[in-house]
Amino acid sequence: MESTEALHSQSKPLFSTKQVAEARLTAAQTRRSVVEVLEEQSGLSTESFVHALSSLLHYRVLVMSDLHRLTSAFDVLPFSLAMERECLALRDQDEQLILVICDPFNVRLQAWAEQHINAGFSWALAHRSDILAYLSHHEESLNAMDDLSAVEEHVGGDDDGVEDLSFKAISEAASPVVKLVQSTVYDALKAEASDIHLETSPSGLVIKYRIDGVLTTVASMAGLAMADQVISRIKVISSLDIAERRVPQDGRFKVSMRGHEVDLRVSIMPSSFGEDAVLRVLDKQTVTDQKKSLRLDYLGFDAKSLAVMRKLSKEPYGMVLVTGPTGSGKTTTLYAAISEINHGLDKIITIEDPVEYQLPGVLQIPVNEKKGLTFARGLRSILRHDPDKIMVGEIRDSETAQIAVQSALTGHLVFTTVHANNVFDVIGRFMHMGVDPYSFVSALNGILAQRLVRVNCTNCVTDDHPDAELIAESGLTPEQVQGMTFRTGRGCGRCRGTGFKGRKAISEILALNEEIRELIIARQPLRLIKEAARRNGTHFLRESALALVANGETTLQEINRVTLIA
Repeated sequence: MESTEALHSQSKPLFSTKQVAEARLTAAQTRRSVVEVLEEQSGLSTESFVHALSSLLHYRVLVMSDLHRLTSAFDVLPFSLAMERECLALRDQDEQLILVICDPFNVRLQAWAEQHINAGFSWALAHRSDILAYLSHHEESLNAMDDLSAVEEHVGGDDDGVEDLSFKAISEAASPVVKLVQSTVYDALKAEASDIHLETSPSGLVIKYRIDGVLTTVASMAGLAMADQVISRIKVISSLDIAERRVPQDGRFKVSMRGHEVDLRVSIMPSSFGEDAVLRVLDKQTVTDQKKSLRLDYLGFDAKSLAVMRKLSKEPYGMVLVTGPTGSGKTTTLYAAISEINHGLDKIITIEDPVEYQLPGVLQIPVNEKKGLTFARGLRSILRHDPDKIMVGEIRDSETAQIAVQSALTGHLVFTTVHANNVFDVIGRFMHMGVDPYSFVSALNGILAQRLVRVNCTNCVTDDHPDAELIAESGLTPEQVQGMTFRTGRGCGRCRGTGFKGRKAISEILALNEEIRELIIARQPLRLIKEAARRNGTHFLRESALALVANGETTLQEINRVTLIA
């Protein structure tokens, strides 16, 4: 890949002085910036526009990957001023200072910088979206570190007691521990994290967010006493036992953000150095507010899997199983399937732990084990409530498995999930639960196994040429990769410099026929069942993942992270 300097040197001016003058006039009339008007009139991509502008004005260009390679200099230009003025101070490998701006026509900013930055620096140009994404990326770490410093100074203070979290009151929180917890959750929600990890290390506290399925370390801080107070605060707002530190605890609490409530499911786990906490974000309105996304075709399944899943969902009775690890989108897939068949003609009841999204017209029952409402007990009660379609959030034990199978055999369509690595492991799971093989395969319509893989950012995606070593590590031969379109994201403002934006489902789906049923009942070797499944049209997870790579939608590194290399 060519460097930005090489691209800059090859660029020819695309803007004339007349175009710039016209842009200045339009900007004055519409009260917008010259660079904004000029970009709009150019019709160029963000990167092409920045290079065209640099060619005209002779600025060095920095793209997102360049920004992350350099070192931030918030000691020279504080974060608050950088946000306010939309510029960055960075240091290169020689410790030379670079001031990165997005609007070279802003003479007031240039004059201000010359006056207030008390060090020699050179100018550079980047797109506004890249600068704001870079600042947003660092905001999480800086906010957390500011609050951690405050906690370090006040560690040992009293807790404010049990109170609802309100992000409007973060700045007014009297206790630094309360403020730290609030701002950490706020930053995580803003970053669209699915989980927040608070880990107690030998030296103190480590905060991580899981974004698009990947953990990102936000901050770390020395001091075990401070880590204990933060975990205790989480316990207080989750109604857990503060004194108990030797056994795992589960709880939940609720916060309000941007006008709607967000639930957080809390897991406390004892560790060698204290306790760790994981907060799972359950935003009930995320899907409800975007009803179009609550359909199977919006989840990213290939056309063949989509057709099979829709066929299974429309059967009058039987069982549809979805399997995969935690966070692989199983519940969302079942919600989408239910939403597509929810026409008001059937009674649909779900039992879940917890209810993650609200489905209109569906009776959704939350599990409450403290009150004795387990999956098994709730499922028995549901059967007396005249249901047509039933969703069981997860099959965890033999009793629930037996009832679910019997429900499918007695005229109900049962949707459920189970933890397994692939569609064939599910069969073994039910056998180990003591379910009669004949009853199980008679009830079972099909099994869907799925994973979520990150897809390339469409804004910064470019052609890629993986080396022979990576191809071999991926279990491929040079002949197999011929004709594949390899692409990768370089990192930009829209994807926060990661090269990935969003995720897509990959799947393997096993629709049972008489041959497969007979093989399972006869307890035939797994190899024979797989061969029969392939003859029946099943394609496996790795094949589905490689299809995305071949289409340039993701990378070999990403599918190697998510799927097993055959």
